Amino acid sequence: MDFEHADALNQAIRLLSLRHRARAATLLAPLGLHPGQEVLLLELARTGPMIQAQLSEALGCEPPSVTLMTRKLEATGHIRRRPAPSDKRASVVELTDSGSALADRVKQLWCALAEETVTGLPAETVAELPGILNALTGNVDTRRPRHSPGRRQAPAAEPRRAGRVDRSGEPAGDGADG
Repeated sequence: MDFEHADALNQAIRLLSLRHRARAATLLAPLGLHPGQEVLLLELARTGPMIQAQLSEALGCEPPSVTLMTRKLEATGHIRRRPAPSDKRASVVELTDSGSALADRVKQLWCALAEETVTGLPAETVAELPGILNALTGNVDTRRPRHSPGRRQAPAAEPRRAGRVDRSGEPAGDGADG
């Protein structure tokens, strides 16, 4: 790939990322949320209670970032943390009723943002975008071992359900918690 094409591609990805995050921030502000907090709420809504360290892995965030987000969301009453029964040093994070209601509002906002983002694209392109974008993410994911540039390697799926715990706070027995 020549520099002009590489530059155009990298600039387009960079600008999309910046503008998407800024637009998300604008939409989240009336809900009292900052970017990143919505994905934490959505992950808990999708998976149920999770150990905080495993939530960090599922979100692809550093543990201190998740700690800060959980503290802020706990202070607003949207989540609660409690010691994990199997390890008192670990915290189980779960949505409260207000957190579940907020997650439902975030889902609506998330749909609107996605529709706004893909406006004007053919339905076939929209259907292919998650796979393409996940492949791009896998190609630059620094948490995964690098592969040689000459060899094509399919990116591993993101751990969407890692760290699930049942209502008692014990890890769910679905094998997804690694």
